Amino acid sequence: MAKESMKAREVKRLKTVAKYAERRKALKEAGDFEGLQKLPKNASPVRLHNRCKLTGRPKGYMRLFGLSRVTFREMANQGLIPGVRKASW
Repeated sequence: MAKESMKAREVKRLKTVAKYAERRKALKEAGDFEGLQKLPKNASPVRLHNRCKLTGRPKGYMRLFGLSRVTFREMANQGLIPGVRKASW
């Protein structure tokens, strides 16, 4: 499980990206790269990293569910994810 500080840092980055999205778009369209550089580093969407919503695990992330592969498997085996069941053929 990820440290709470890492999860909080990602949430903070997400808010910063949302806050500066319009300003970044306007500066990019105007070609004002000096203005872009003056924005905070964390205002860039490239700096975001997908993390599991429950555990905060950064690797093995499944976008469709927003979970890591480990959490996904545990929940699927318990029947907590609708429409997902173990394959057998």
